[in-house]
Amino acid sequence: MITVSEAERIILAHTKDYGVETVAFLDAPGRVLAENIVADRDLPPYDRVTMDGIAIRHADYMAGARTFQIVATQAAGDVPIAIPHSAFPLPQAIEVMTGAARSSTVDTIIPYENLRITDGVAHIQQEPVRLRQNLHFQGSDRRQGTTVLAAGQIIGPAQINMAAAVGKSAVLVKKLPRVVILSSGDELVDVADTPLPYQIRRSNNYATYAMLRQYGLEAVMLHLPDSLEISQREVARCQLEFDVILLSGGVSMGKFDYIPQALAAAGVQMHFHKVRQRPGKPFWFGTFGERGVVFALPGNPVSTFMCLHRYVLPWLQASLGFPPAMPSYAILEKTIRFEAPLLYFVQVKLKQDEAARIWAEPLEGHGSGDFANLLDTDAFLELPLERTEFLVGEVFRVVRFKSG
Repeated sequence: MITVSEAERIILAHTKDYGVETVAFLDAPGRVLAENIVADRDLPPYDRVTMDGIAIRHADYMAGARTFQIVATQAAGDVPIAIPHSAFPLPQAIEVMTGAARSSTVDTIIPYENLRITDGVAHIQQEPVRLRQNLHFQGSDRRQGTTVLAAGQIIGPAQINMAAAVGKSAVLVKKLPRVVILSSGDELVDVADTPLPYQIRRSNNYATYAMLRQYGLEAVMLHLPDSLEISQREVARCQLEFDVILLSGGVSMGKFDYIPQALAAAGVQMHFHKVRQRPGKPFWFGTFGERGVVFALPGNPVSTFMCLHRYVLPWLQASLGFPPAMPSYAILEKTIRFEAPLLYFVQVKLKQDEAARIWAEPLEGHGSGDFANLLDTDAFLELPLERTEFLVGEVFRVVRFKSG
């Protein structure tokens, strides 16, 4: 039996690269960018008006003009309108809308709220007026040919915004592995079925599927009966069709826990079985071929849930090239005693105080089968196996499974 840190090290030593693919940019959120994207023109591409109002020559204002004749109106998308250099009888101005392109004959924008306009004449009501105010100048954000999105970042709304702005309708992203989720156990029935008094509905596979969907993965779900022959045959078949096999259940010491035997018989190389942790002690990890990995998770729902967040998702993020995540920590709000020589992943509710400190309130529930308790908690707090007492005010690593 190995430690949590040893299990983590072994798993992360077997990250895989599944290549790259091109996808439509609207299908890219949540994916990892695999190319540098450059600006196809200056950003902004022209001197852009940033407030509705009038455009003037600042030199006219400096010469004492406070009243301007409006000679035209220019909307965003219109060809820039020039004003003549003559200032008789009044200096002239163009009424402009936000987003309009500046004409080279004007250099300053005065917003409507600083003006009084009567019969086509604008009177300045608030001063001073600064040269080049309320203008967003061409190329001030990014110059044509410069990198606007660097490879290796997670694509979100801001990245989609930029991709659209530079005309990048298709992007190169890290390719996702082919994943199959295998549940096992004769006591499990489908979610749409009515269980008998001694049966329960399958749920671990759906929770796993939902987690993977956050990364754009469309996993296949299959169910195995408690049969060594069928388990071995299905594992062997899945090795040919998938890169990642995620199993839930059948890895403990029961007479019908056939998964370790089936994996061995199918030629999967075991790297460890059992970790010094609670929940999730029977956790199993192995590899097959050049790019295949197997995570065999304990069937108790909290065990599955914890192992997915502590081991599977970090492996997936590392394999897809996600930027390294900073470890998260919280302050224990209540003293806990735990006698077993195991690292204890205790469920906690997180709170932030006025000093921006994160506190962890333990809500231990009723064991690894109490998945309802996950609804009331936000994270697992890691209490190290070298100790039996953990004091209020101490800081420990936290594995979040809820955002916020």
